[in-house]
Amino acid sequence: MSAVIAAMITAVVGVLGTLFAPLLTHRITRRQRVEEAAEEAARRSLDERRTAYTALNRASRQFHTLLKDALHRLRDGAYGAHEREQTEEARLEYRDRYAEAQMSVPGVVLAASRDVNRVLAHADAVVKRLDRGRADDGESADRALADLKAAEPALSVLSAVMRRDLGVPD
Repeated sequence: MSAVIAAMITAVVGVLGTLFAPLLTHRITRRQRVEEAAEEAARRSLDERRTAYTALNRASRQFHTLLKDALHRLRDGAYGAHEREQTEEARLEYRDRYAEAQMSVPGVVLAASRDVNRVLAHADAVVKRLDRGRADDGESADRALADLKAAEPALSVLSAVMRRDLGVPD
């Protein structure tokens, strides 16, 4: 009787194994697909952040450079239509990259970008007032250049925060 029971148990286990093998395989395959999709989403998110960070970094540094150049030229009386156009194009590019960042970057990066934006927006306003001959009391190209110098550490902090978020080692 025990041989018969053992044969019956073996047959039942074999039948159950045959029936459940496809289910188990399907479940494992589905889990692997979910994991692969999550990894792909994480990779895509990293790529999108890297692209946004690169564009924001480039645009903010370009705008900073052109504002500095504009202030030097205003001080020297050599600020013309071409420089105005370049500065405005850089401002618009920066504005677009900053707006995109506001919608997609983590809070720590957004805070650092706000610090940069505050300095750049102020410098841009001063450049425009100086260019129009409507400077506020105490405003000058030299003073604005000194104020704009304050953006350099903020730009470095922004870059460092973005690099850290991307997992780039220092």
